[in-house]
Amino acid sequence: MIKVAILGATGYTGEELIRLLSQHPQAEITMLVSHSTAGTPIDEIYGNLKHVCSLVCEELDVDKVAACCDVAFTALPHGASKEVIPALYEKGIKVIDLSGDFRYNDPAVYEQWYKDKHCAPELLKQKAYGLCELHRDEIKKTRLIGNPGCYTTCSILGMAPLVASHKIDTSSIIIDAKSGVTGAGRGLGLPYHFCECDQNMKAYKIATHRHTSEIEQELSLLAGHPITLSFTPHLVPFKRGIYATMYANLSEDASYADLIDLYTEFYKDEYFVRVLKDGKIPEVKHVAGSNFVEIGLAVDSRLKRVIVVSTLDNLVKGASGQAVQNMNLLFGLDEKTGLAAPGYYL
Repeated sequence: MIKVAILGATGYTGEELIRLLSQHPQAEITMLVSHSTAGTPIDEIYGNLKHVCSLVCEELDVDKVAACCDVAFTALPHGASKEVIPALYEKGIKVIDLSGDFRYNDPAVYEQWYKDKHCAPELLKQKAYGLCELHRDEIKKTRLIGNPGCYTTCSILGMAPLVASHKIDTSSIIIDAKSGVTGAGRGLGLPYHFCECDQNMKAYKIATHRHTSEIEQELSLLAGHPITLSFTPHLVPFKRGIYATMYANLSEDASYADLIDLYTEFYKDEYFVRVLKDGKIPEVKHVAGSNFVEIGLAVDSRLKRVIVVSTLDNLVKGASGQAVQNMNLLFGLDEKTGLAAPGYYL
């Protein structure tokens, strides 16, 4: 069995990790870390975990984590992870970080977008970017994974085939994305109160959202040249989900059938990516609660433009499910282990 520690166990992504790993046939959760609730059993914090996991949350002890675990999931706020991970990595265990601290290849880009000095830039050379569909080989060879964010996973997978095949003008990419309220985490804040979110939709951090740089990094690698793009996130009144509508000008004539064939071929071996055909467009309802991504598209021949729609569950494929998928790769398991269940639908 793979022995697992979860640091930041009482956030939404931490709880989702517990839910997923408690059903994983090859994983055993041996330690839960939460500074704010140390000494409290996790099933007193999350009632859905009663009779499933009753471990008591503990203060962080790096030596204890290293002694009792094979892998640590760090579901900590941005900035906190980069203080903890060097110590964990030095102990020789595998680390999957769900913050933004180890997603970047260039520390200067991190520092520009996060307005903070990176305290372990040397470790960025050791990490793999944990988007399994694009970096599978690197993930298998590392001990440190920067688990991608929800907006980024949805957007990168949605645009990857077009960018890699040079079918679009990469200077024309516009991404309009919506997130469920859990994307903001469990912390309290007026914008996320029920009466503020219900019957409402609002854009935020226009032209300044951190995930812009992460999407640009990965699409630039696929394109073979630097890409800058326009990314606008929105908060919408559902609990789970990312819904991204992406626009780009075609660099050559291409029909709907041509582009569907391109996407089908690109993702032909990817269980968790579902390419929709016959003009069908993804819906959040079809992926919520699952590790699946759905992608559909349309071609506007009048404007010579492609419109791609991609959706996923921000807590699963956009966070904890993807982290478990990474764990499976790290330990030589089938990627689908513990993750093959369909979405909730209702």
